[in-house]
Amino acid sequence: MEKKSIIFAKNMEVSDRVEEYINKKIVKIEKFLPDVDDMKVDLAYVKSARNAADRYVAQITIRGKGYILRTEERAEDIFAAFDSSLDKMLRQIDRFKGKRIRGRNEKVTALTGETTGEKLEGEEEEQPLIVRRKKFNLVPMNEQEAIEQMQLLGHDEFFVFYNGETASVNVLYKRHDGTYGLIDCVVG
Repeated sequence: MEKKSIIFAKNMEVSDRVEEYINKKIVKIEKFLPDVDDMKVDLAYVKSARNAADRYVAQITIRGKGYILRTEERAEDIFAAFDSSLDKMLRQIDRFKGKRIRGRNEKVTALTGETTGEKLEGEEEEQPLIVRRKKFNLVPMNEQEAIEQMQLLGHDEFFVFYNGETASVNVLYKRHDGTYGLIDCVVG
């Protein structure tokens, strides 16, 4: 059964040609990851991009039981941006599925699910390594105070704080376009 993706557009209109192109190509995802519950494609035209090659943005988000995968790419036309984002998503699916099915030190192609049976030469499977841990006290503050604190500390990427108004831990992050995003952490 072919699922249609949900397409959202910002600062542009999605032509029938673009919608047909996306729906035709997005089915590749279901071939390699059949348990997808939701697929969303966000398309945008960023008029104020510094580089003309970054004006069109395509973001693909897929959700399934226990995972969310997201990719975003920019290009000089919407088709190239979508194709790049789709290619990146397929590589991300390959890594994601590989982690779920890979045996110790075996070469696996997750997109096909085939194991070659060969051991990697001289390589042990690389595990993510935590090289530094920090502890700090969370002082209650509101969102505006968190933005000011983030700027004062010189944190360019993100800032973790306890939101006194919502009584929850939040992550404030800076987006590509200079605006801010907020992640509200909820247990359960």
